[in-house]
Amino acid sequence: MQTPRHWSRRTLVTAAAAGLVTAVASPSQASGARDRFHTPGRIKRTAHGSVQYTWPGIYFEGRFRGTGVGIVLDDADNDYDVQIDGTTRATLVTPGQNTFWIDDLRDTGHTVRLVKRTESPWAAGRFGGFVAAPGGAILARPRARSRQIEFIGDSFTAGYGNASGTRDCSNIGGVNRNSNADLAFGALTARSLDADYQINAFSGLGMVRNYNGSSPDTDFRTYYDRALLNVDGDVWPTPHTWRPQVVVVGLGINDFSTPLNPGERWTTEEALVAAYETAYQGFLTKLRARYGPKTFIVVSATRVSRTTAFAQATLRIVQERNRRGDSRVRHWYYDDPALDLLGCDWHPSLKDHRIISGLLNDCLAALPLRW
Repeated sequence: MQTPRHWSRRTLVTAAAAGLVTAVASPSQASGARDRFHTPGRIKRTAHGSVQYTWPGIYFEGRFRGTGVGIVLDDADNDYDVQIDGTTRATLVTPGQNTFWIDDLRDTGHTVRLVKRTESPWAAGRFGGFVAAPGGAILARPRARSRQIEFIGDSFTAGYGNASGTRDCSNIGGVNRNSNADLAFGALTARSLDADYQINAFSGLGMVRNYNGSSPDTDFRTYYDRALLNVDGDVWPTPHTWRPQVVVVGLGINDFSTPLNPGERWTTEEALVAAYETAYQGFLTKLRARYGPKTFIVVSATRVSRTTAFAQATLRIVQERNRRGDSRVRHWYYDDPALDLLGCDWHPSLKDHRIISGLLNDCLAALPLRW
């Protein structure tokens, strides 16, 4: 059996088109090339020159000259897409510790993009850089984009189960095999605006209450500051290069989508709403202090069939913020009769994410952004 080091271009395209594939290749090293990539994502550097990460949708971009490129990975939990010159050439399923090669390219300049499709709050992935095929070279890293957007949220923002086409994913590989953060609404909108972005999303978590009251001692705020979600107390030191002009926050679906259970700290929905609004105001204060007065913060909400409390609370939060003099906090409610929620467990499908991205594009177009 031939390894991907010798796969033809046609084989790689066929494999990607057929769905999820697992590549196998021999490890490789390339001194001096590992830092020649661009990422705006939350990463931790290791002593050996690689980087670790956990948030979904993180991506690494590079440039190379030659007939092939290798991707150095160590990750037994996540799935990735590899894109060459803007076209997806392979999907790597829980790749393990390997260097994955894409060969038989034209001997010229190319771009390469590696993107993490899945969530892994329990384990960090590791990326060791791009490696040029013999005779080629890894070029200087691509420039960062001047536009930046941060997306904060839960499973809707993460693209949970969006690629499944069916709500029951138990017999088709589960949630991970059917999730693609790179085709979630945030990534779609950012690319349409040629913006760098972060997807800082964690399925099942809310602002003060997680799905069905689970893990009552934590919520999204427990994890937001981290680069590595699986490391208690970890902090990502926000670099001066990360100053998003827009932050889109979508937290509340898990707070309100299930009824309160006996023994939860809130005895009524009114008490939950009050705690949610207080915590949200504190979170907005934190974001404003981090990113400054010019950043637009978009507080989003969508339909939760059990209650209207979510949308009503977010609207009051924004109105109170505006009343205090912060006019750059805006409200965005998204819904559309065409949404089918055919992703895993009644989540938005790929079609839904395209619709939501279009609605977000309209929302952002109405802002007086100067970027």
